[in-house]
Amino acid sequence: AAVTTVEGIGSTKTRIHPVQERIAKCHGTQCGFCTPGMVMSIYTLLRNHPEPTMDQLTDALSGNLCRCTGYRPIIDACKTFCKSSGCCQSKENGICCLDQGINGLPEFEEGNKTSPKLFSEEEFLPLDPAQELIFPPKLMIMAEKQPQKTRVFGGERMTWISPVTLQGLLEAKFKYPQAPVVMGNTSVGPEVKFKGVFHPVIISPDRIEELSVVNHAHDELTLGAGLSLAQVKNILADVVQKLPEEKTQIYHALLKHLGTLAGSQIRNMASLGGHVMSRHLDSDLNPLLAVGNCTLNLLSKEGERQIPLNEQFLSKCPDADLKPQEILISVSIPYSRKWEFVSAFRQAQRQQNALAIVNSGMRVFFGEGDGVIRELSIFYGGVGATTICAKNSCQKLIGRPWNEEMLDTACRLVLDEVWLPGSAPGGKVEFKRTLIVSFLFKFYLEVSQILKRMDPVHYPSLADEYESALEDLQSRHHWNTIKYQNVDPEQLPRDPVGHPIMHLSGVKHATGEAIYCDDMPAVDRELFLTFVTSSRAHAKIVSIDLSEALNMPGVVDIMTAEHLSGVNSFFFYSKPEKFLATDKVFCVGQLVCAVIADSEVQAKRAAKRVKIVYQDLEPLILTIEEAIQHNSFFKPERKLEYGNVDEAFKVVDQILEGEIYMGGQEHFYMETQSMLVVPKGEDQEMDVYVSTQFPKYIQDIVASTLKLPANKVMCHVRRVGGAFGGKVIKTGVMAAVTAFAANKHGRAVRCILERGEDMLITGGRHPYLGKYKAGFMNDGRILALDMEHYSNGGATLDESLFVIEFGILKMDNAYKFPNLRCRGWACKTNLPSNTAFRGFGFPQVGLITESCITEVAAKCGLSPEKVRTINMYKDLDQTPYKQEINAKNLIQCWTECMAMSSYSLRKEAVEKFNKENYWKKKGLAIVPLKFPVGLVSVAAGQKLSPKIQVASRELRMPMSNIHLRGTSTETVPNANISGGSVVADLNGLAVKDACQTLLKRLEPIINKNPGGTWKDWAQTAFDESISLSAVGYFRGYESDMNWEEGEGHPFEYFVYGAACSEVEIDCLTGAHKNLRTDIVMDVGCSINPALDVGQIEGAFIQGMGLYTTEELDYSPQGLLYTRGPSQYKIPAICDIPTELHISFLPPSQNSNTLYSSKGLGESALFLGCSVFFALRDAVSAARQERGLSGPVRLSSPLTPEKIRMACEDKFTKMIPRDEPGSYVPWNAPI
Repeated sequence: AAVTTVEGIGSTKTRIHPVQERIAKCHGTQCGFCTPGMVMSIYTLLRNHPEPTMDQLTDALSGNLCRCTGYRPIIDACKTFCKSSGCCQSKENGICCLDQGINGLPEFEEGNKTSPKLFSEEEFLPLDPAQELIFPPKLMIMAEKQPQKTRVFGGERMTWISPVTLQGLLEAKFKYPQAPVVMGNTSVGPEVKFKGVFHPVIISPDRIEELSVVNHAHDELTLGAGLSLAQVKNILADVVQKLPEEKTQIYHALLKHLGTLAGSQIRNMASLGGHVMSRHLDSDLNPLLAVGNCTLNLLSKEGERQIPLNEQFLSKCPDADLKPQEILISVSIPYSRKWEFVSAFRQAQRQQNALAIVNSGMRVFFGEGDGVIRELSIFYGGVGATTICAKNSCQKLIGRPWNEEMLDTACRLVLDEVWLPGSAPGGKVEFKRTLIVSFLFKFYLEVSQILKRMDPVHYPSLADEYESALEDLQSRHHWNTIKYQNVDPEQLPRDPVGHPIMHLSGVKHATGEAIYCDDMPAVDRELFLTFVTSSRAHAKIVSIDLSEALNMPGVVDIMTAEHLSGVNSFFFYSKPEKFLATDKVFCVGQLVCAVIADSEVQAKRAAKRVKIVYQDLEPLILTIEEAIQHNSFFKPERKLEYGNVDEAFKVVDQILEGEIYMGGQEHFYMETQSMLVVPKGEDQEMDVYVSTQFPKYIQDIVASTLKLPANKVMCHVRRVGGAFGGKVIKTGVMAAVTAFAANKHGRAVRCILERGEDMLITGGRHPYLGKYKAGFMNDGRILALDMEHYSNGGATLDESLFVIEFGILKMDNAYKFPNLRCRGWACKTNLPSNTAFRGFGFPQVGLITESCITEVAAKCGLSPEKVRTINMYKDLDQTPYKQEINAKNLIQCWTECMAMSSYSLRKEAVEKFNKENYWKKKGLAIVPLKFPVGLVSVAAGQKLSPKIQVASRELRMPMSNIHLRGTSTETVPNANISGGSVVADLNGLAVKDACQTLLKRLEPIINKNPGGTWKDWAQTAFDESISLSAVGYFRGYESDMNWEEGEGHPFEYFVYGAACSEVEIDCLTGAHKNLRTDIVMDVGCSINPALDVGQIEGAFIQGMGLYTTEELDYSPQGLLYTRGPSQYKIPAICDIPTELHISFLPPSQNSNTLYSSKGLGESALFLGCSVFFALRDAVSAARQERGLSGPVRLSSPLTPEKIRMACEDKFTKMIPRDEPGSYVPWNAPI
């Protein structure tokens, strides 16, 4: 085998590959941690398709995740390799998008043309397939000469057998009948890694021809069990082109699911046989293969055998299963017959690369054209322990004509037979029950439509508004426009400020040469530390038995709270944060002890052998409601009051009360918590290499733990692979314990969390409950607003009070409420402490306020945008905390967004679409933004480029002469937290100060030799003993807030914006597609438009995830279920808006910030709620058509489950409902 890595295709030392160059120059990297994966996915695609289509491109990237960029710049980079760019390649009604304007509506007005691209394609290296790496000829010659014999690889605990002939495979299986047969390791591998399954022997057949057979018989297609799912997809795509349509029903259905099953990387590895044999309860292909009457061809030393792929096989009945010594050789899939129809259905949390919540395969055979059912087969996945067949229901329907009466009977029969208990694993029980019958209805409509097409005389037409139920929510190809500010024509040509500058590490990100914490080479005698965490949410620790773990090979030490006696906590703000649990635990995932071993494998193995005995304690508080019930809060309560609320309620026309609940969010930074602590060996000095946003805090906490002066601890941060607020407090706790271990043993200690550990331990965005009482006039003016905010803070304080305070100060968003009262409480619960997260409380409180506005609009019979406009700040005004505000740019963003999005025209188009379609609905919403900036809040991405641009401008020096190193407490002592919207301001102004100091010293030298170079001036300065080292300083913005008086000046400035989003939903499944988003932002004067656009897009997509797909599930005992990408769904490339248009306001001056720029790291995240309210609009349209009056109460995230269940219809009414209290639910509503 020859393995090509990202470093192998190109590097800065040799030459970079065109893929690496373009992803860097198109600004497709921010934190850079995901970039090598993106590069290799595109590179692999180009090796197979040098001029790919957009479909191939999005398919190639469907298995890659990015948390920073929002994907648009990555798609832009890829588009430069496509056959055509610019056009979305979707000719609706035969008209090209470039001819019809955006969404079939008129193009932007003349004065509003988009800016030039953020990159220049003319500069790119050409892609030359002839220059690519070839498979090493030496290996090919070796393979030819090598005798065909079974290879055996032995490890400490396991043996890997790789037969190369069918005979060798049979012999290995005969000898080791219990050994699994592994091809791509996509099923066995995760079981071994995550479930602790152990196989002493694994058989992995390699290049056995008989397992890759493709055989076309007169009535069936036989596919080798060793074919990858990608190969199966290509073979079936070819078959459906060649055979008549009536013979390919099953193949079309399989192709539909193969398009969304996992990502292309997994499909390239996973085999057909492995997929069939693993028999996962949510398998997408098995229900289809079962309804298609497929046959499994088996072989053993005893001979051949065939068994049907049926319900008995899928439920692993011994009589219908493989014998231990048998091998699955191939799968035979029969051709379909005339009057036989097969359909595939699935619904997942995300359209692609997500396991199905429910999937189904359905087949009907009429025998002839009389429409009477001769055969019917229905299988469901995701609704039981295995794939389930509705066998009895199908039997009872045979002989029935294909009509609505049959459908009604079928739904009731299937619901009775496919029974799902209220406590079923995976939850979403009522949603699953609804999908069971919704899919059946879709199947009925699909078959009815085909029957009508085949025999128009005998079969009635479907009602026009029903036809939309048959169309999937198709993604058109992505299209975007960006309008940014032009550079001042009087600006010096060399001055980089205002130009789109590539990320300084962009090329290194793309070549894999950027070094993150875990890339650092192992230090001599390095140890690895892993944490043992609590498995109980509230319990007393009765005993900890370390004996077995300490006797494991390679284990050096296990540290408990006793070892850290006297240094087991650190004061963060006002409350001590404990490192390791002492006598009690207060959440699942709390750190109890730390295992230190010679290797990661040994440490993790020993951690599983630590035996802890608990005694559960009462009460167990998980939810906000339980915290309120038990009066469990962190003190103090915060309150802000403005005007006279009680008096205002007496004079209003109407009063409404409501509440909205919002779930939390996982940071899901690409690089998990990582640190390496290296004792220097003398003077007790300690080097801490860590992925953090706050080096000074890490320095202080480590110094305190080791009882050292802070100047003996050096904290180094080269780069951070994403953080968003999640790499401060918990990072400090883990760094302190790791440093203690390093100091104790005098050896380097590394600690890198796995994704599941990270998600379990660290906490994330605070879940919120918002209650509101609004008094308003009939014209929509809100005169009185009384609000209560409750956040779920978790077990310790962390930053929860700050989040509550910021939330209260920012809750007004863009609106002037003349009489306002807002109170906030941080709830103390038995969950891991929630912490800072991009937006710092504003995404939650903003949603609460906007929900209130939307309900007021509904009560008044007005449109939400009208009520938003009437309540908006107007020009010069005052916030509830009595800070002056000039809202001119807010109004400008709002009116520009209305115009740019053609809002009124599109609203009419949406209303027309909704009248014509019963099962699909569109929604449109526009939301304003006022985001205060000043007190430090949090994110970490690509904020370093401005530093170099500032230095280049101030020193009038080319950027190529400037080099930036990683930060360290040695070089920058007492630095501020690297926090969201003020990083460029704080660092940039400090750089500016330092540069001006240097220039002042150099002025006499430059004046004497104006024609000299920087090298000349520096040499002269050296000769004259003039220091060319300067420390710049910026103390930060002045801010104050007096909570007793309810007034202050907590913020330096405001970022304004507006976003309009349009969505389409499938009322039968809850699936949705974001069709288009328009964003207008006030960025002040942009220092680097590429960076600013990247921040806006990345934040928006992260916000979209927060409000739609990112759902955290906890057990009723407080255990986080969603501990990885297979359960927790951040937005993927399939989720981004089909059209995305971003526009900046013209430059505006602000004397207090760096070159009048504004920090954009966090603000745009809230604009993701425009998608939430567009979905709400679509759901409201569906409910209105179904005669459901009254406001719809929707919580965030607005998942497919919530969308479907809100679109009530005959199917949601048909399903059985469980009485609350009659069962224990799978998850707790946190």
